[in-house]
Amino acid sequence: SAVKSDAAPVPPVRDLDTPEEVAEMVRRFYQDVAQDPLLGPIFMEVAQVDWNEHLPKLTAFWNRVLLGLPGFSGNPMRAHAEVHEQVPFTPALFDRWLTLFHDTVGGGWVGPRADQALALARNVARVHSAQLTGTAFEWVPTGEAGDPPCWEASVVDHRDVDERDGVDARLGVSPRR
Repeated sequence: SAVKSDAAPVPPVRDLDTPEEVAEMVRRFYQDVAQDPLLGPIFMEVAQVDWNEHLPKLTAFWNRVLLGLPGFSGNPMRAHAEVHEQVPFTPALFDRWLTLFHDTVGGGWVGPRADQALALARNVARVHSAQLTGTAFEWVPTGEAGDPPCWEASVVDHRDVDERDGVDARLGVSPRR
């Protein structure tokens, strides 16, 4: 039987300062991305991502930019351009990607490297959107877009909410009827 605790969730104390922490952040983030109603279909159906192959590449990228570790090679812009040709990227997609990233990092890590990861993600979105769409996406968190950290308020998992409830309206897509 499971042990139930009445203890309040504790804010994170770890930073993204080891390869293991970075790998855990990447795993958690892309687990949410794959299950997201807006982003999931692009990754799963359009890009047809093989996560066993893709997660190590993403982990190597974040280990390089956050920790200066070798091991990443590739051309992320070319891969994203191929997907963009099939399903054009929109501000709503960049917003959702950054919201999920912010929620993941903020929910598990705190410190200079976590802050650096958030700034780098905003820059990745800005550069990709500028090169792919011609307009640089500037993310401004409204405080309403993502879930608050679990120690600040109750967290609502929107993945299992019926789209007819209007959850997708704030993401800039129309609910399917």
